[in-house]
Amino acid sequence: MNFLPWKGDVEWINDGGYAYAKASWFIGKSFLGKKISSLAGLHTLGELDRLIFPDHYRDLPGKELLTDLEHRITNRNVRQILKVVNSYPQPPKLLVRMLKSYEYSDLKECIRHIAGGKNDIPHVCDIGRFKSIRFNEYPDIEAMLKKTEFEHLLSRELRSIHAGTDLTAIEAKLDYRFYQGLVESLSQLSEDDRDVAQRLLADEISLRNCVWALRLRVYYQKSELETAKYLMNFIIPVNLSQKRAHLAAEAKASLELPLDVRQNWLGWRWERFLNPEEAAVHWTADPRHFQNAASQYIYHLAFHGFHSAPMSVSAIFCFIKLIQFEEDLLTSIAEGLSLGLESSLVFKMLEVSP
Repeated sequence: MNFLPWKGDVEWINDGGYAYAKASWFIGKSFLGKKISSLAGLHTLGELDRLIFPDHYRDLPGKELLTDLEHRITNRNVRQILKVVNSYPQPPKLLVRMLKSYEYSDLKECIRHIAGGKNDIPHVCDIGRFKSIRFNEYPDIEAMLKKTEFEHLLSRELRSIHAGTDLTAIEAKLDYRFYQGLVESLSQLSEDDRDVAQRLLADEISLRNCVWALRLRVYYQKSELETAKYLMNFIIPVNLSQKRAHLAAEAKASLELPLDVRQNWLGWRWERFLNPEEAAVHWTADPRHFQNAASQYIYHLAFHGFHSAPMSVSAIFCFIKLIQFEEDLLTSIAEGLSLGLESSLVFKMLEVSP
């Protein structure tokens, strides 16, 4: 006897139920939630490899294993995201843009290689039918980007790339275009569906602006005026009452605060993510600490959003954020282990509780 789905089942699948079921399965298998504790107490890259890929681990020397393992982690996560996004006959633009974050990241890495005079192409991800850049044309950047959204976006900057080029402006421009696409794609969602993704995205862009501001001031000694040029000044509603948020506001406010007096940061919206003061140690703002703490905050927002809005596009948006968080966590642990650090110490450095 053939059991055919009744009409309600078909609508449930078309509305994202099938995608959410797949996403839930992948989250259950991931090293998130309760399974994160299994990553604690690792001492070697080989142990991590066997934990992640018990049936397909590699017997390679240290540095070679690190590179190979990071590529396999990324490739695995991209395949998972693709399987979920491809569950939609016509994937929502928001999800496609999230998937294309890998293409943006790979383009940045290629530009760094070209600026460094390297002829070997870095590892790039296969995002299937959603890819647009011809990475097989590397290092011919014009051929790589011809007839893509990047062709005119970077035409002026890419003509002047040479060894030692400051790539800050190019990377900031790519970040802006990526997040601009995410913000624009929110308008294609229903009001209820948009709420979760919109709130998460607003906080993420605000925090990313603040990370940029801290990094440029601390690591590159950029002035307030120079730093402000690289901020993503989007304005989007942050709730259903249409209250609007200026997503560069917190970063701009931080530019007026001293990098060596923590007391002056009290009352700033994201002050809780700054590194704490230590006895007998002169305090200086630490961009790495801030970024790790902010990442934890976004992770918890995504975890809550995934479970609070099942079968919505926003839930799959949160799923992709969670998978990418896991990817960052695993690659950070791998890099730490390769330097002789135990995974428990890496957890501490990342502000993550195993």
